Amino acid sequence: MTLNRRQFLGSTLPLVALGSSSHANANIYSFAKPPIASDADTQIWLVGDSLPYPAENEANRLQALLIKHARVNDSYLSGGAVAALEEKFSSLLGKESSVFMPTGTMANHIAIRILCGEAKHALVQQESHVYRDESNCVTTLSGINMVPLAAGKTAPTLTELSDAISRAEIGPYPIKVGAISLESPVRRTQGGTLHMSQIEEIAKLARSKRIPMHLDGARLFLMFGMPGFDIKNYCAPFDTVYVSLYKYLGAAYGAILSGTKAQMDKARELRHILGGTQSSGWQAALPALDALEGVEQRFTAVRHAGQNLLSRLEKLEGFKVHRIEQGSNIATLEISAQRQSGLEQRLKDANIRTRKIIDGKLPLQFNESLLRRDTDFLVDAFAGKN
Repeated sequence: MTLNRRQFLGSTLPLVALGSSSHANANIYSFAKPPIASDADTQIWLVGDSLPYPAENEANRLQALLIKHARVNDSYLSGGAVAALEEKFSSLLGKESSVFMPTGTMANHIAIRILCGEAKHALVQQESHVYRDESNCVTTLSGINMVPLAAGKTAPTLTELSDAISRAEIGPYPIKVGAISLESPVRRTQGGTLHMSQIEEIAKLARSKRIPMHLDGARLFLMFGMPGFDIKNYCAPFDTVYVSLYKYLGAAYGAILSGTKAQMDKARELRHILGGTQSSGWQAALPALDALEGVEQRFTAVRHAGQNLLSRLEKLEGFKVHRIEQGSNIATLEISAQRQSGLEQRLKDANIRTRKIIDGKLPLQFNESLLRRDTDFLVDAFAGKN
C-alpha cells in the first residue's frame, strides 16, 4: 500500500482514529497519549521571546497543524507551506519577493553579500548579531570587511555613519561602502530599537551615497504595539529584510529574507551554493505560517499587558522598574529585600518562571505566555495580596 505524507505521519505518531472510518473522518485523530506537560499550556514564562514548546508535545502539535492546513508539502523549498509563507511575508513586509532560509546567519550573510556586490565594505553595529554572533561569516565566506560602529549602543549616530563613509571614501585609495546593515531590536542592548526617525535620517544619507541598506529584523515583530510602529513603513527604507521564524513564531528553525524579485532570485542561487537548499522545509514553515494569523494583534496585546504589569508594580513600595529606552519586550525589576521574602515560592505556586534575582534585580521578558493570566493575578504573585 502506498502512503501519502499525512497518512505516514499519522501512522507513526501515537494516534488512534475517531468516529467512523469514512473518508470524511479519515484525517481526524485523537491522541493515544495526551500532551505530557500540562504546564506547557498554563505556565507563564517571563523569560525569552517565545512560548515554550516542550519536545514531548511537538509531534502532536505538528500533526494538528497538518490537519488544519492543506497542500503543505514542498520539494527542495519550492511550493507548499514554504511558498505560502514566503508570499505571506512579502505582503506583510511590503516587499516584492521573499525566500525561506534555514538560518538567520545565512539570511544576513546572503543579504549583505548581494547588496555589497563588488564593493566589499559594510557598516554594521558593533553590538549586532551579524558582527558579534556569526563568527565572521560574512568576511570569511564573502571577503566583505565589516566596520563596527556604536560600541555599547543600539544604533550609530548620523555623524558616526557619515564619518565612517568619509574614512572609506577619502584618501589615496578610496573604498566604496557596499552596504549598511542595521539590527532592530538589538538583543545585546536589551531589546533596544531604532526609532523610525533615526532610520529615515540614515536612509537619506545612504541614498545620497548610493549605499543599499539591510535590516536584521530577527525580532522585528516584538515591535508590534510600539507607538507609531507600522511594519511596512519601518521596512520600506531597507533594500532587504530578515525575520526569524523560531524566535517567536513557533518554528524549530528557519528565517525569511525579503527584497526585490531580482535580489531574491539571486538569494536562492546563493542559498544553494552555500548548502542551504534542504530537501524540504515545511516542518519549519508550517508552524510559522500558522503563527502569522493574528500575529500583530497578539504581540500588541503582549506589549500592553507587559506595560500594564510594570506600571502596576512600580506603584508598589519595594519595586522599581528600569525600562529600556525605545525598548521592545525587556525590562528590569529592582526588588527590595523585604519584597524578595517569599517571592520565589509565590512565583512557583503561580506557575510563573523567571530568571534568578541577582543583586536585587530581576530581568523580565514578555512573550505570549503573559496573556494566559490577568494583571491582578500577576501582581499578586509578585507582591502578595495587600
